[in-house]
Amino acid sequence: MRFASFSTSRTFPSGSTPLDMVRIASDPAMRRDVLADLAAHPADVVVVDVALFGVMDALRRAGREYVVLEHTLDGVLRRVLPSLDAVLRVRGLRVLRLLNAGRPVLAPTIPELDRGHGDVVHLGPMVRAVPARPAAPTVVLSLSTAPYPALVPTWQRVLDAVDGLPARVVATLGSGLAAGALRVPAGVEVHGWRPHAELLPEASLVVSHGGHGTAVAALAHGVPLLVLPLDRATDQPWVGAAVQRAGVGRRLSRTARPAKIRAAVEQLLADGPHREAAARMGERARALDGRARGAEVLEMVARRGLRE
Repeated sequence: MRFASFSTSRTFPSGSTPLDMVRIASDPAMRRDVLADLAAHPADVVVVDVALFGVMDALRRAGREYVVLEHTLDGVLRRVLPSLDAVLRVRGLRVLRLLNAGRPVLAPTIPELDRGHGDVVHLGPMVRAVPARPAAPTVVLSLSTAPYPALVPTWQRVLDAVDGLPARVVATLGSGLAAGALRVPAGVEVHGWRPHAELLPEASLVVSHGGHGTAVAALAHGVPLLVLPLDRATDQPWVGAAVQRAGVGRRLSRTARPAKIRAAVEQLLADGPHREAAARMGERARALDGRARGAEVLEMVARRGLRE
């Protein structure tokens, strides 16, 4: 596939503040760039990220249908987007109408986690997964790579919690956080980055911030989760709540004391209904084959466009 960057729009905001979201959603330069690229390089299918409502509106005004690609639970979006709609309506953008105009709306997630969703196609996770078969109890610690203010103290509480745990513990800190910034217990394997495809087949438990990608990847391998959301303004608390509601893990506050985190880790490492539920969810997620299913949907949309 040909790659082309936005040519005139401003630098993409790296934060997740409400102002950042407004800028991303309504940047007029993004609209112009997309229409100019389509004029120069015609396409049968246009897939738009769920945050780019200005681009959706430009395509609608140009008479072009589009597919919306979400990157979290649709039910979460439908709870939080009304507040963005109230802000963007003064700029002529009706957020929920533009979302619902996607033909179709694609949610690359596990259907059982997505409560209160709209009319979407649940594709399943975008990973190739296998049932986890750890040789020994193994805990993967994978908090966000984004520099949330709570990141370092949360990491330290988690590391203190696993100190002396009779299990293999692997921590992936991300590129922006040096191990020297933390007190790392002896025996904890520390990596800047390791692919999930290498770690998750060996995992018994994943401790995460509740990022949607990490959560569904772990569950696609049948691995339970302990979620400590770092940022209430994102989908992390909602993902954690969905994990706990489905019985495939637990959610704790990021300010939980190490002793409480340790107790949750020990509980989730043990056999129990959470492990059986995660294994069953993993089987269903793998059966969806999200990557192939997504490709089939896009090919269907292209054929539909040719017929019309």
